[in-house]
Amino acid sequence: MTQQVAMERDEAREYLESLVDKVLRVHTSDSRVFVGLFKCTDNDRNMILSTTHEYRCPTERAPAEQASSEMEGPKAACNAPLDLNTDMSRRFIGLVVIPGQHITKIELDKPTTGAHGG
Repeated sequence: MTQQVAMERDEAREYLESLVDKVLRVHTSDSRVFVGLFKCTDNDRNMILSTTHEYRCPTERAPAEQASSEMEGPKAACNAPLDLNTDMSRRFIGLVVIPGQHITKIELDKPTTGAHGG
């Protein structure tokens, strides 16, 4: 291993360590979004989040109900018509392991004055 590769690994490790106990938004291949405190990851890119909320698209039978309700969460087009800005449904799931093979995007959530996840 070259010295440059070792430095890059050390920097990557330090960056990951700086994210511990920060609120992350993790998007998965089935269009769900998990918002929780980052606890750890492994070599297979699996992630553990605590105090997590799961957001998902409303069922096909309820997009109008979801659009008229005041649920909080990430905005998503889901399967709703393009002109309908639908909120995703939310539930608290606590501690969760998200398989790395299903993770499509990870975002650092901006700090807010309220509790994470809305």
